[in-house]
Amino acid sequence: MVEEGKLFIGASRKPDDSINKGEYLELKFGNRHGLITGATGTGKTITLQILAEGFANAGVPVFCADVKGDLSGIGAIGETKDFILKRAEQIGLPTNPYEFQEFPVIFWDLYGEKGHRVRTTMSEMGPLLLSRLMNATDAQEGVLNIAFKIADQGGLPLLDLKDLQALLNYMGENATQLSNQFGFISKASVGSIQRELLILEQQGAEHFFGEPALKITDIMRTTNDGRGAISVLAADKLMMNPRLYATFLLWLLSELFEELPEVGDPEKPKLVFFFDEAHLLFNDAPKVLTERVEQVVRLIRSKGVGVYFVTQNPLDVPETILGQLGNRVQHALRAYTPRDQKAVKTAADTFRPNPEFDCATVITNLGTGEALVSTLEGKGAPTMVERTLVRPPQSRVGPLTADERQKVMDVSPVRGQYDEDFDRESAYEMLTARAKKAAEAQQQAEQEPVEANTGGSRWTLPGFGDDEPAAPAGKQARPRSSGYQRETVVEAAMKSVARTVATQVGRALVRGILGSLSRR
Repeated sequence: MVEEGKLFIGASRKPDDSINKGEYLELKFGNRHGLITGATGTGKTITLQILAEGFANAGVPVFCADVKGDLSGIGAIGETKDFILKRAEQIGLPTNPYEFQEFPVIFWDLYGEKGHRVRTTMSEMGPLLLSRLMNATDAQEGVLNIAFKIADQGGLPLLDLKDLQALLNYMGENATQLSNQFGFISKASVGSIQRELLILEQQGAEHFFGEPALKITDIMRTTNDGRGAISVLAADKLMMNPRLYATFLLWLLSELFEELPEVGDPEKPKLVFFFDEAHLLFNDAPKVLTERVEQVVRLIRSKGVGVYFVTQNPLDVPETILGQLGNRVQHALRAYTPRDQKAVKTAADTFRPNPEFDCATVITNLGTGEALVSTLEGKGAPTMVERTLVRPPQSRVGPLTADERQKVMDVSPVRGQYDEDFDRESAYEMLTARAKKAAEAQQQAEQEPVEANTGGSRWTLPGFGDDEPAAPAGKQARPRSSGYQRETVVEAAMKSVARTVATQVGRALVRGILGSLSRR
């Protein structure tokens, strides 16, 4: 029943429960995106697993998140179990023996506990996604945009949390001066952002920001035998911070979109991306973020990347994005509430109707491991929906043990590349050094006599006046167009004396003039 250039999903059933035909997903339409939905316990994870297996065997790299921990079994050979053999026999696959298989897996983990560390830098994340991660207000998002602008213009690399914290400290101390150049910077907004960064740090985000940053090519590997590597992100702990989970996956999609070249419609995808618990991406998401996701999903197809959303309810995905998903696998839904009933109707209406059964009725009666399936065929038109028995996986159903996971990591092609932190000089170190230098210059200036003082200490960002040469002795320095300059105590005293003398002379002149006028 397996055909070249197609992924075997399962076998469709006739109304009398007899087997009809095989259901496939054509590889050339694998980058047209897809949707896997269904209530808890209906078989979504198994469907994700068998699709990942199929793509990997076809030489397509896969990236997926392991939310519950049981997807890690894809890295071990399958085990003979009664329900597996029964399903294989039902759909016409050979069972004596059933063809079990293990797959090439790379484990990843933002916390570095169950996989190789995954990091990115603050600069790569950007102010929009960072604002989403922090649930920032419009005013706070504006301050973050200014911070990234200052960093770019000032040559300050923003790599980790402490880099952004140091830059925000600088902005708070110099809000008035910087507002004249970049727009209003509210100290209250700066303080709010700093508090949100502290919360992120406590939730483990410091593990995510830093170097070495993840290289996109490392999740697009193939093995020597031509199979695609399956990157599995350990997300069971990450799910405790769902906003970080959603932001990370959106960042990864954005990186793929920005870095990969245009390939049009290839014979098979360059990468397939499974977004499990997809509703977390859209919960309370601002309009601009939803528009960003829609843009990426719509355009990333031409980069050869297929995105498959996995969620419980089709209503979790906005309609503008739902319309981009051509390959559909709908497991059972339970119509217990008005929202559930609406979801059943929505799911049924999105399929190309089959005259042999009513979709809305069947959706509520599907068994575990059974689904309504419709994929793209021919010139990209959806197939008629079919009630399908999903094939059993070839890899293990269930999680790997800690020892088995470690053995996989020990032979990983990226072993040693991401497991150690690398903290090079960046914004934090540069701003700290400038502050120290300014303090030392201030102390030295206060100790020198007035005659020897040729200039006060200052602390400005590179690109804002720091690189200007000092004026020769006896000559006036060129006026600065921007930057922050602190007066020394001596300069302040001299200016105060000058103002006092000028005021007294001015008053004497005015009194003299007024006196001469009154005598006339």
